[in-house]
Amino acid sequence: MTGGADMDAIINFIAAYIDAAWLDYVLIIGGLGLLFVGGESLIRGAVALALNLRLSRLVIGLTVVGMGTSAPELMVSVQSALKGSPDIAVGNVVGSNIANILLIMGVGALLSPMVATGLSLKRDALIMCAVTAGLLWLGLQGVVTRDHGWIMLGIFAVYLMGVYVWEKVLTGKDTAPAGEPDSERQGSPLVALIWVAVGLLMLVSGADALVRGAENVARGFGISEAVIGLTLVAVGTSLPELTVTIIAAFRRQGEVSLGNLIGSNIFNILGILGVTACIAPLRIAPQMAQIDMPVALGVAALTLLIILFDQKVGRLSGLLFLGLYAAYMAWLFVGPQSLP
Repeated sequence: MTGGADMDAIINFIAAYIDAAWLDYVLIIGGLGLLFVGGESLIRGAVALALNLRLSRLVIGLTVVGMGTSAPELMVSVQSALKGSPDIAVGNVVGSNIANILLIMGVGALLSPMVATGLSLKRDALIMCAVTAGLLWLGLQGVVTRDHGWIMLGIFAVYLMGVYVWEKVLTGKDTAPAGEPDSERQGSPLVALIWVAVGLLMLVSGADALVRGAENVARGFGISEAVIGLTLVAVGTSLPELTVTIIAAFRRQGEVSLGNLIGSNIFNILGILGVTACIAPLRIAPQMAQIDMPVALGVAALTLLIILFDQKVGRLSGLLFLGLYAAYMAWLFVGPQSLP
């Protein structure tokens, strides 16, 4: 079910039972559902497998949960690049980074103010700003080449090793991520592998369905693929981050939520765009480089300033973030960039 021919067969089967005008919306809704459930399944299985392998909670938090919540973005960007839709691939990452802060962090702050006193958060917020500035520089060049992709992956590997040394060796921390199951409920390795396999299958199938549906809707309404990537696709692939943030808010673990969102933004740029560019070089639309990437950098800088000087993301900041996101969405759909 992961190949293009298999997805074509599924689409033809669905089309036999519903009106053709609704097919693209079924693909979008079904794709979003598969991405959400698949992301949850992958995280659950990967965490259980890591616990069975006696990996530390620190390693689980840095890799499994942080990267697992970004798995939908990875699948969608890769699928989009392979299908010749670089605007969706890049817009997905840029839009997800904006949504992670303005929408998801805003919602989380309204539910429960997020304390940001740890040095680790300040460090990662600074790194998020640096890699977002690097992405803007690449955007102004007009393309992310394979060489750029390998460099980004190398920087990400150095970042992971640096975080491990900082947290494990220098501070001795070994914290658990939000939503991690208790070790006594981790289940057998076989069950964990099944969760992982099912999650990956859902993610690949969901990404394919979402990209196909989104492309067709964009063409049908005369909306650019870049705007679709920045909005519908970006928010849809950010559902796992929203889930983790809501769980953390109800558990009063705001600092964990902040760390997950900032770490996800770093991974989206270095990991997802890095992998995608290694598979297929990505052309950057001038409008995205001149408008949306600077917005992403401004949002990252605003987050850094709030963390450095206020040392918390409170409800007032949450309202500000949500207001800015609403304004950004309105501008996307009425501005000239909405046209193909």
